[in-house]
Amino acid sequence: LYSFNIMASAASANLNAVRETMDVLLEISRLLNTGLDMESLSICVRLCEQGINPEALSAVIKELRKASESLKENILSFRQQG
Repeated sequence: LYSFNIMASAASANLNAVRETMDVLLEISRLLNTGLDMESLSICVRLCEQGINPEALSAVIKELRKASESLKENILSFRQQG
C-alpha cells in the first residue's frame, strides 16, 4: 500500500508538471499569435515528441490554413453567385 501511494503521488506530480508545461506553451503560443488552441498545441507537441520536424509541421499547418481559407472564399463566392 505504501509503494502504491508513492507511485500515485509521483504520477500526480508528473501530471501537474505536464499541465504546467502545456499552460506555459499555450501562453507562448498565444503571445506568438499562432492561433493554436490547447488541443491543437497538444497534438503538435506529441508529434514533435515522436520525432516530427517542427519546421515541417509548421509548414504543413500554414498550408492547411491557406487551403482552408481558400476553400471558405470559394464557398462564399459560389453562394453569392447562386
